Amino acid sequence: MAVCRGTGQERTIVNVRRERGTLEAQVLSTLWLSTTPLSGAEVHAQLGAPELSYKTVLTVLTRLRAKGRVAREKAGRAFTYRPVPDGSDVAAQRMASVLARGADRSAVLQGFLDAIAPADEALLRGLLDDSRQGSAS
Repeated sequence: MAVCRGTGQERTIVNVRRERGTLEAQVLSTLWLSTTPLSGAEVHAQLGAPELSYKTVLTVLTRLRAKGRVAREKAGRAFTYRPVPDGSDVAAQRMASVLARGADRSAVLQGFLDAIAPADEALLRGLLDDSRQGSAS
């Protein structure tokens, strides 16, 4: 327990260390779950971590912006942030779009399987098996 100088009050100081990258992942997850860009205050509130300061959230958002993982836009006097899709996100969105436009979904999927390498087909089969096992439990 520590005593605050000049106040005579005692308070417990908790020093919680997160694993490297955990807070960035939580902030990104919060942004991905939102349908609209969020301000730093909104991200802070949605994280639901009262021990986390607002300034820390802004620092994380600034670092994510520098890494190209989030985009920032002016909204009144504040900024809002939205996630920037990486290459795999863009590719997955394109694949879903093509599948949605196809009149014959079976033909579209078969054409995709015919076009990919055997190693990628095996990887896809493994991902499908993992997905089925995850939904069964």
